[in-house]
Amino acid sequence: MSRYYEMYVELENVNPARVEAIQDAVNAEWPFDDWHAYDAPGDRGTVSSARGRGNLTGGESEQEFAERLAKVIWIANGGPCLISLDATYLEELPYDSYSFDESDYAKLMDKLSQGD
Repeated sequence: MSRYYEMYVELENVNPARVEAIQDAVNAEWPFDDWHAYDAPGDRGTVSSARGRGNLTGGESEQEFAERLAKVIWIANGGPCLISLDATYLEELPYDSYSFDESDYAKLMDKLSQGD
């Protein structure tokens, strides 16, 4: 079963000389787009981030994917760095739905005329 996700990854304190290798390794695991890398103020060091949409397949959980991606990142970085991954399941997002009919028209228009 395939499940459609958007993933956002942010890496802190990456090896600046390895940024391109990290991005290539991560992109081999997930279709991330629009990578940004910059030297952050404070103790965050070099930060790299991206987002991308794709499918988790083969019954892989979000946790399993995150752990697999962390290993790939640390290998490409040549050591540890801080990794943050946000996984958003896109097939069943919460949403609100609103419907109005003629009976609502009078109520809402009356509220409008009263300044509510």
